[in-house]
Amino acid sequence: MRTGLLTEGGYPYASGDAGLWCDRLVRGLGQHEFDLYALSRGRHQEEQGLLPLPPQVTRVRTAPLWTAEGDGGAVGYGRRARRRFTEHYGELAGAVCAAADGSASAAVADRFANALYGLAELAREEGGLGAALRSDLGVRTLERACRAPGAPRTAREARVADLLTVTGHLERALRPLSLDWYGEDALGAADLCHATSGGPAALPGLLARHFCGVPLLVTEYGVHLRAHYLGQGPGAAPAVRALLAAFHGRLATEIYRRAEILTPGNAHARRWQERCGADRARIRTVYPGMAADGFTEAGEAPDRADPDTLVWVGRVEPAKDLVSLLHAFAQVRRQEPGARLRIVGSPGGPEGTAYLGHCRALAAQLFPDEAEGAHAVGCNPVSFDEIGSPDAPTLPEVYASGAVVVLSSVVEGFPTGLIEAMFCGRATVSTDAGAVVEVIGGTGLVVPPRNPRALADACVALLRDPERRARLGAAARARALELFTVEQNVAAFHGIYLEIVSHCPVRRDLLDASGAPLPFAAPAESHVPAHWPATPTWALPTTEPAR
Repeated sequence: MRTGLLTEGGYPYASGDAGLWCDRLVRGLGQHEFDLYALSRGRHQEEQGLLPLPPQVTRVRTAPLWTAEGDGGAVGYGRRARRRFTEHYGELAGAVCAAADGSASAAVADRFANALYGLAELAREEGGLGAALRSDLGVRTLERACRAPGAPRTAREARVADLLTVTGHLERALRPLSLDWYGEDALGAADLCHATSGGPAALPGLLARHFCGVPLLVTEYGVHLRAHYLGQGPGAAPAVRALLAAFHGRLATEIYRRAEILTPGNAHARRWQERCGADRARIRTVYPGMAADGFTEAGEAPDRADPDTLVWVGRVEPAKDLVSLLHAFAQVRRQEPGARLRIVGSPGGPEGTAYLGHCRALAAQLFPDEAEGAHAVGCNPVSFDEIGSPDAPTLPEVYASGAVVVLSSVVEGFPTGLIEAMFCGRATVSTDAGAVVEVIGGTGLVVPPRNPRALADACVALLRDPERRARLGAAARARALELFTVEQNVAAFHGIYLEIVSHCPVRRDLLDASGAPLPFAAPAESHVPAHWPATPTWALPTTEPAR
């Protein structure tokens, strides 16, 4: 089976979590061929080069979404093509404005879809779609849709600067419509398109389905629409936020309508998809697969944990709410004076660096250095480390050093750090954010976010009860090994690939160099104009003759 794997800002260039997941999937499905189609987000990503790829990867094609495409200007279309562009882009902008107030209807969804595919056909036949979107004609077309009767107030109040901002964003998001990936020598030759996220990454899959009938599978471990909502800064104009939210909402709806199967990574993502109109019958929850070897070895080794130490591991940023954790630990110290807290992680960008400095200052203020006597050197019960330092050489050793692992986030997607702690057999205390409750499943304590007192009480309860810690840690390890390993993830996708292809057999004629059909290129039953019985004849019950 040939699979077109669609990525955005990740594999095969990035080495983050998304890249690791894709690499494990491709390596685990060695019986299939993979063509990689990557949308890149920046020059730095491409300059890093490709990761080492397994032999089943036969092709890698990249399209940048970050390059500047000029200043717009005149459209290179003739009169007929300009009329087609104005019609289709006007319909798409009208659907965006109609959806900006949050209303969702089949008519608006069909209007958006027809306009989207109309623009894709125009780009395929004439080219020049990016220049047309950035041109004065494109901006005026968007402005007319915003000023049309029935458009929401936020759209009607859009200024010229707002329209230019929205135009730039739409041009970048719609660049996949202009790619040359949809012929029989590219995605058109695939048996299946697998988009590793929603949004622009799934657009090539939508077009391969529209032009060539290739079935589409969409996997979302972090819902693209939710990420867009969270990424809209408070400084963005109301019109910009409303129009872009409407566009991404319409695009998500079309992706969920057309995908053969959706595979969210957790129930939290599944609820988002259902809210956007996804059919429950076509949703399969598939948990991310994580390499467990190093962590399970730590869980099997003799217990080296300090019974009074709490451990926090992650990327340092405001969403992790380390401030509440430090205030909670202050209450823990009042009840357990010997308790210690290890914070292990690196800052996430400039904002994370500033936040880490604030947390260090708060820790020094809440916990002055302590010494056992007049001639001893004082130390702080809160320590800050990074993975790779002498005190924190590896992640498994960090988890194994503490009695309880703590997660204090107010915003969380899929908590990979929590699963790593579960692999290590550690009891956990977590805030109820994202997919935490689904991951824990009763094997740890969960408290409300931004509640230092509840967090402190849960930590104290486990610090004082080593038998309970051991029971919870063993249960957590068993749950993680059952649900969150690479093996279960690969097995799930192998079955889903076969399910999709069995329901969507290849219908096109595939020819070899001489023009003859390729042998076994399509299942034999796909050419039979009759329906096969649900139960084969050999499985039907037989009646024995009377003797």
